[in-house]
Amino acid sequence: MSYSIRRLGRQDAAAYRAIRLEALRDHPEAFLSDAAGFAEKSLADIEAMLATLTVFGAELADGTLGGINAYLRNDGPKERHRGWMLQVYVRPGQRGSGMARALCEHLLAHARGEVLQVHLGVWSENRAAIALYEKLGFEIYGTEPRYLFVNNRFCDEHLMVRFLDGAPGVNQ
Repeated sequence: MSYSIRRLGRQDAAAYRAIRLEALRDHPEAFLSDAAGFAEKSLADIEAMLATLTVFGAELADGTLGGINAYLRNDGPKERHRGWMLQVYVRPGQRGSGMARALCEHLLAHARGEVLQVHLGVWSENRAAIALYEKLGFEIYGTEPRYLFVNNRFCDEHLMVRFLDGAPGVNQ
């Protein structure tokens, strides 16, 4: 499977909107945002978001997006050393292809020049995602019980971190 990873921009708003809406609709337990709220955003809102948030897309040979993820760096002077990996999603047809890993590695390479550690939150029952993040050097440092209430049930979220500066006992 051939794809390339690149930062998405304003011109990608429609394609980003489609894949993000799919992720939120099909996996509501995995994301803080909800599909209904996201669907109300205008294309101009999404263009503005893409101009400020670092969003990467895995673009397939036919020009469609097979997966996305986003990077956010903390701005405050006391927390500039931390970044966040958000919105990780790969379409079902690309799962198992290595695309999710490639997107995450791309984001980590980008973050390496800006922060000392990258954090993420993952639904505690998403074993495939947790296994991937652990292979990438992330470690669970806590769990938020009842983080979300989705489809009449509570969902816990694991908090994970990957140190990029060779912190003791942690993979680089």
